[in-house]
Amino acid sequence: MDQEEAVTAAVLVIGDEILSGRTKDKNIGFIAEYLTSIGIDLKEVRVVPDEEDEIVAAVNALRVRYTYLFTTGGIGPTHDDITADSIAKAFGVGISEDERAIEEMLTRVSRADLTPARLRMARIPHGADLVRNAVSSAPGFRLDNVIVMAGVPAIMQSMMDYVTPTLRTGKRMLSVSLRADAREGDVAEPFGLLAKAYPDVMMGSYPFNDEHGYNTNLVLRSRDPDRLAAAKAEVEAMLAALPGRAGKIP
Repeated sequence: MDQEEAVTAAVLVIGDEILSGRTKDKNIGFIAEYLTSIGIDLKEVRVVPDEEDEIVAAVNALRVRYTYLFTTGGIGPTHDDITADSIAKAFGVGISEDERAIEEMLTRVSRADLTPARLRMARIPHGADLVRNAVSSAPGFRLDNVIVMAGVPAIMQSMMDYVTPTLRTGKRMLSVSLRADAREGDVAEPFGLLAKAYPDVMMGSYPFNDEHGYNTNLVLRSRDPDRLAAAKAEVEAMLAALPGRAGKIP
């Protein structure tokens, strides 16, 4: 693969419990950091309810737009866990109990304990590869560029570790953070000019308040270490030239 080619991804979070606020999502931030660390750019996140039409529409929109689509939630044993069926419908393939998935589950439970509810977790769309997990054994799956994972954070993280060696990755994004010791309003104009001068370096400003008052962190990101270093030097020079770098409300 051309190392300069960007590898992109989206995350689709599935579940009424997320939208209602009963469950607080803990997966998006983990996936975002994980993908950044291996050179995959997370470009979009969506949250949809446990409704087949909504899941199918989102899957079909996102899987053609990005290199990978990661989904979390909706592959458990209950009646409203309909992600696997929805993915099968999105791809126009059948779905049935998969002997490979059953064998995985038998490493944790006896065949007598494979109740109809548990066997729902062995239903895999036809043509999919399993995404194993080291926590509960019930697998996720991968169909083309769609990676379907559990919503339970520990299980999802195990699945990410399993699937990562199979993923295309790009050149890792590098970043530096500079404490401005100035208000965001004081750095906005010169910082904006530098952002235009370095279109290949992503620049963002993030105000915060600490014991010294109001301040700003300036974050620079690029895949090119030389361009990042050059931009960093210019931002540092810009900050050094600012009059009255004080911590006051912008």
